[in-house]
Amino acid sequence: MSNHPALASGRVAVVTGAASGIGLAAAQRFAALGMKVCLADIDADALETAAAGIGGTAETLAIPTDVSDRSQVERLRDKVLDRFGEVAVLMNNAGREGGGSLFGDPARWRAILDTNLWGVVHGVQVFGPAMIAQNSPAAIINTGSKQGITCPPGDTAYNVTKSGVKVVTEALAHELRNTEGCQVTAHLLIPGFTFTGFTRVRVSEKPPGAWTPEQVIDFMLPAMAAGDFYILCPDNDVTREMDEKRIRWAAEDIIRNRPPLSRWHPLYKEEFEKFDPNKG
Repeated sequence: MSNHPALASGRVAVVTGAASGIGLAAAQRFAALGMKVCLADIDADALETAAAGIGGTAETLAIPTDVSDRSQVERLRDKVLDRFGEVAVLMNNAGREGGGSLFGDPARWRAILDTNLWGVVHGVQVFGPAMIAQNSPAAIINTGSKQGITCPPGDTAYNVTKSGVKVVTEALAHELRNTEGCQVTAHLLIPGFTFTGFTRVRVSEKPPGAWTPEQVIDFMLPAMAAGDFYILCPDNDVTREMDEKRIRWAAEDIIRNRPPLSRWHPLYKEEFEKFDPNKG
């Protein structure tokens, strides 16, 4: 299958959170396609190392950026347009690990929301109008999470941000398809368990159940080419069928008037185990 039309040699990709993990894997793949790639990340040292290691024959640009600061995202856009003249792909991927329990540290909550949610909002609002005005094929990819759909208890701040990313990206898709002549598409990347910098904080070797960031991008590209909006990735432990069951169960809490998060409610433990024998 051919790639999404925005993913063409000579065109420009901007990736935030590009110093490691899924962002770096995406930047490497875009460069391998012959695209000019701008890598953005808050960690300037890691960013320079990542940019220096990008393969392919494309031109690369590294711009340290804190996506929680709108002015820095505006500066990123301006530098990219000054250097390359366009943006064909924007991947809003920068993220901060969770750890914000409901009654947790307000400063931790603020930091998670500012990066994971506001970083995506800033990217969409700052880059989107210019990409629409180009009148050429383009794509905006926002990195979400299954936690933003099923909302497992314990990491509420992170769940809130990723739920918000889902809503923002759905609204973006609606706006784009209702803009006359618009050639920009929106995509919500929903990774499964992936061995990234977040995971390495806890374990030094890739768990057997996890995918590599490169596997996520391998899955993402043909899904974009097929026109998929929801790019729901499996992993080595969780199949598409299992994901669909868990998402359906979460949605039916409302339809069936069950207690919220009933998947983890003791009164529904047996019912859920019958519904999903994997009960993960």
